[in-house]
Amino acid sequence: MNNIIKRTTLMVRDMDKSLAWYQNVLGMDVYYDKPFTLSGEGLAAGKAGDLIRLVILKCEHPEIGMIGLMQWVDPVMEAPPVPTEVTFGLPTFVVGSDDSREAVRQAELLGTRVHSQPHEWSTEGADGNMKHFIGCSLFDPDGHFFELNQLERIEPKAG
Repeated sequence: MNNIIKRTTLMVRDMDKSLAWYQNVLGMDVYYDKPFTLSGEGLAAGKAGDLIRLVILKCEHPEIGMIGLMQWVDPVMEAPPVPTEVTFGLPTFVVGSDDSREAVRQAELLGTRVHSQPHEWSTEGADGNMKHFIGCSLFDPDGHFFELNQLERIEPKAG
């Protein structure tokens, strides 16, 4: 069986605030932006007749790695407190970035929580080569956790 994960959809409290974050911090573009009414069958949230707004954002690839943002419009869904740590049930998004320092700068301008400032780190890749990064980690306005890694150089494995 061959499957491709094309999109992850996240519930958001404030669509405009979230859109600004994803566009300015991650450089994503709007692919789709429409309100629609839930049927009550496919989504394990809300009920039939609820009106939501779905915005799908994309990076460079036209289908893979998209992020959907979903906000309840009518009725407004009460949201729990914004998470401040990664725990069970919460994903960690890993992003290949071309400028992790600028991403943090943009996040700070938007008043969102930065967990770690840009820093150098290295790891051995699956191919045995050493990969050196400038990484940072931050939370979006709804507490979704993002690790951004800017590849600086690759050292071929010895031998």
